[in-house]
Amino acid sequence: MKNRTKAYSAQFREQMVELVKAGRVPAELAREFGCSANSILNWVNQAQGREKALKAPAQPALSGNERDELLRLRRENKQLQLERDILAKATAWFAAKGEKTSTPSSNS
Repeated sequence: MKNRTKAYSAQFREQMVELVKAGRVPAELAREFGCSANSILNWVNQAQGREKALKAPAQPALSGNERDELLRLRRENKQLQLERDILAKATAWFAAKGEKTSTPSSNS
């Protein structure tokens, strides 16, 4: 036997979402209208996702020059981080060794 789910109209789903926003509990609505509380929660989450998407500012696409510059800057940034890490390790190594790099003075 196939497990079939009951199809609800978009209007019904919107009404359930509005009732939840008005303060009704999904479990009570499920008992009252004969659908599952889980379905109602899913509809509410989907509606919230749509609202967030509408409120989010649209990100303009990068032009070819901007994309090239972004890639170049990312490569440069990675190279600089690598160089910084190497210098930090070298500094720690020399500090641990305790060697001084000054030249001896002459006492003439």
